[in-house]
Amino acid sequence: MSAYIDTHRDQYGVEPICRTLGIAPSTYYAAKMRSPSARAIRAQALEPEITRVYQSNDCVYGRHKIWRQLNREGIPVGRDQVARLMRGLGIAGVVRGKVKRTTTSNPRAERAPDLVERRFAAERPNQLWVADFTYATTWAHTVYVAFVIDVFSRRIVGWRADTSMRTDLVLDALEMGIWARDEIARGLICHSDAGSQYVAIRYTERLGEIGAVPSIGSVGDSYDCEQNPGRRSVAA
Repeated sequence: MSAYIDTHRDQYGVEPICRTLGIAPSTYYAAKMRSPSARAIRAQALEPEITRVYQSNDCVYGRHKIWRQLNREGIPVGRDQVARLMRGLGIAGVVRGKVKRTTTSNPRAERAPDLVERRFAAERPNQLWVADFTYATTWAHTVYVAFVIDVFSRRIVGWRADTSMRTDLVLDALEMGIWARDEIARGLICHSDAGSQYVAIRYTERLGEIGAVPSIGSVGDSYDCEQNPGRRSVAA
């Protein structure tokens, strides 16, 4: 309240502001004469340190990282206190955007049957491939990465990165896999989810040209991570 009156007193005067706010002018003057509290003194000392850490890290650090950095520097402070002071300073860390949806199903498109039914196992190379793609957010833009995995070896046989989710992204990853495995026996099952990129005519036609059989699972269900923990450690 005192800060508000201080800001506008030259324009409106103390008494009119106090009358509008419903407080006695004596209350304002008494507050001005009181010595600052220990909390206020502590805040005055911490605010420049918080600003320094924030600016020295490209203005991206949030309360958690600033709190940890200050304590590493020997400046004891609580995380909630850092959050409160950051709000007062009008600064905030970079917040990640909404999760991007990479799989969009076309309910009217013809789709192959699910030949895998979540049984991700193979007895030989080039028996079952699994295709999928994900994304990573960078400073410049979002990058989408498509990949094809040979389930037998859990090796990435093809991949492609692009800034677009068009069919070319998954098709180029498939082409790399075909190039890497120049001897592909007919009957190879290439499994993916029901994303529009994988049910596109160009993609299914290319599978037919190499004698591969398409298999389509549900949306977002190309490869089950919980049943196949090795997916996270697949080597390129």
